[in-house]
Amino acid sequence: QVQLVESGGGLVQAWGSLRLSCAASGRTFRSYAMGWFRQAPGKEREFVTAISWNGGRTYYADSVKGRFTISRDNAKSTVYLQMSSLKPEDTAVYYCAADTHRLYPAGTSDYDTWGQGTQVTVSS
Repeated sequence: QVQLVESGGGLVQAWGSLRLSCAASGRTFRSYAMGWFRQAPGKEREFVTAISWNGGRTYYADSVKGRFTISRDNAKSTVYLQMSSLKPEDTAVYYCAADTHRLYPAGTSDYDTWGQGTQVTVSS
């Protein structure tokens, strides 16, 4: 069984940067795909980005492409989300998630393990 703990959220000004971390424990980290999602107040949770087991494949939502970068360090069992050029509309609770049945990300509904979330607030 996998457990996920996010960290690194906070308050940042528009056009600033922030890096989120998600530490995993339990099953061997390099054996599954990881993703980040976010949920803004009054909105549904949405996909942000995903990464394959070895970091060789990454996927991004159009809204964050070119501004956000996902990476992972399998030796540290941690996935990162580097966010740059942040906008007020990026304000949300950010969740990391694991698709423990797959090496490569598939559909957004396939993630079976979730962290507790970390708040990111971007002020204008």
